[in-house]
Amino acid sequence: MPLDSELRACLALILDDDVPPADGEALAFYGQWLAERNLGLVPVREPAAFSWPGHWLAAVRVDGGDHAVVMFGSPSGPLLDDAGALARGGTIERGWVVAHLDVHLPIGPPVPNGRLSGSVLGVLVAPHAEAPMVRVGDAQAIAGRGLEGDRYVDGRGTFSKPGRGYQLTLVEDEVLTDVGLPWEQARRNIVTRGIDLNQLVGRRFTIGAVVCIGRRLAEPCSHLERLSRPGILRPLVHRGGLRADILTSGAIAVGDHVTAAS
Repeated sequence: MPLDSELRACLALILDDDVPPADGEALAFYGQWLAERNLGLVPVREPAAFSWPGHWLAAVRVDGGDHAVVMFGSPSGPLLDDAGALARGGTIERGWVVAHLDVHLPIGPPVPNGRLSGSVLGVLVAPHAEAPMVRVGDAQAIAGRGLEGDRYVDGRGTFSKPGRGYQLTLVEDEVLTDVGLPWEQARRNIVTRGIDLNQLVGRRFTIGAVVCIGRRLAEPCSHLERLSRPGILRPLVHRGGLRADILTSGAIAVGDHVTAAS
């Protein structure tokens, strides 16, 4: 679709940075890629009437196809419209603003600041969405999929979808102890001790012999509150762990070292 191929150029203009080619459906991919940088695409409710003094993205429909356009100014006009979609009489059907997920956090992966190694205290899996998490001594990590026996390895998790950061989740035991949340209720696969998981966003790391890559923070949500206890969302903001992908297969076991790549 034209929209998919044009989104990359539009985001590059807005961010003034290199943007990778989309791997799969562009909106989903770039939503995940932006989240790894503390950014997100916020939908505009009435895009045809929207006016914003800064950059925003519009999906313009003309001749039966959607095109990506960068809008700017109040009232807004096209800043980048390679297809000339608006000039050809196209209509704005959807819109998004690129915004911080949290204005208190910097854009981009954290700058490493110590605590880049630790150990595995627990390995947990659940066979399907919302099933109780079960502690196991070890589990086979399957590259590109997840942990054997866990709901995400077969795409049965609540948040299973194509893209990055859905194969493995980690959380710090120190955080769970601080907020009084049992490992099972945290609903993460790997419980660690000693390592600052936030520092692994955008970095490769190893769990035993298994190579992984940190994608973005595993922020808490209302779904977690519903399955654990009311009020747990706030104390876990920016402390809810890490979403990661598995790059090489192998066993992950209690006692394994967790180490950031140098």
